[in-house]
Formats: sequence, structure tokens, C-alpha cells
Amino acid sequence: MAKIATRIARRKLREQQAAEQEIQQKAADEHYMKEALKQAKKAQALDEVPIGCVIVKDKEVIARGYNRRNTDLNTLSHAELNAIRKASRKLGDWRLEGCTIYITLEPCQMCSGAIVQSRIDRCVIGAMNPKAGCAGSVMNLLQVHQFNHQVEITKGILEEECSSMLSEFFRRLRKR
Repeated sequence: MAKIATRIARRKLREQQAAEQEIQQKAADEHYMKEALKQAKKAQALDEVPIGCVIVKDKEVIARGYNRRNTDLNTLSHAELNAIRKASRKLGDWRLEGCTIYITLEPCQMCSGAIVQSRIDRCVIGAMNPKAGCAGSVMNLLQVHQFNHQVEITKGILEEECSSMLSEFFRRLRKR
């Protein structure tokens, strides 16, 4: 009887610890997504589609990026690619293992490919993109089992804030 009680107590403790870790992870995800939203506001100030991104390693933001396609007149100037370039420069390596990328909008096929190629461990997404998203909406390039690397995905962090920023931007654009 004592062994059963001990097993039950251990199981409850493990469940409680898992729940606490989940709460801490969600709080951290929200904190870093707020940093990505700050980057999106920089894009918005340039009259760019407000998409922002930060890359975190060991609880430290190592790179930031925001959408600059129109400003730079460059198809490749997406928030994610700008941040990946900066993170690689900071770490001195193209491999970004141990990193988490926080993006206000689900990445497109180009950015999803870059995330996989850079070996980022985890991708945290604010709003989903049903027309062009490649982390589960149109397709999921981040978790193709045939690739040599798959990325863990967390969706819907500060979704309302991320989504409303984009909706408001496009509403204003249509009025012009």
C-alpha cells in the first residue's frame, strides 16, 4: 500500500512540475513575442507589412529583424531572413542550434526553408497565414520527416495582437 501511495505522490509531483514548466514557457514565449511585435512596429513605421522576428538563445535575444522588402527593394528582405543573417553573424556560424525564433506571422516557404536550413530548434508563431503560411496553414515545411532537420512549432502566442496589427495595416492600405 505504501508503494502505491509513493508512486501516486511521485506522479502528482511530476504532473505539477510539468504544469509549472508549461506556465513558465508560456510566459517566456509571450515576453519574446512582445519583442517581435516591437520589430513589427518598425516595419509598420516604414509602411512595410508589419512582420517582426527575434531569435533567442540561452534566454537572450541574439538577433532582431523586421520586414523591409519595399524599403530594400529586395524579395529576400523578410523579417526572418534578416534576423537569421544577424544571428549567424553574432554566433559566427550558419548553424543556429539551440535557438528559438519568434515570428509575428507564420513564415512563408522561403523563410520556413531558411529556418530548417539554419537548424533552429523551435519556431514560435503569433498569427497564422492561411494564404501563404508554411508552418501548417498551406503546408508544413518545418516538419517534413524526409528533411534532415525538423523544427518544433508553437502557435498562437499573442495571436490577437499580432493578427490585429496586420489586419489594421491592410485595412489602411485598402483605404488609400
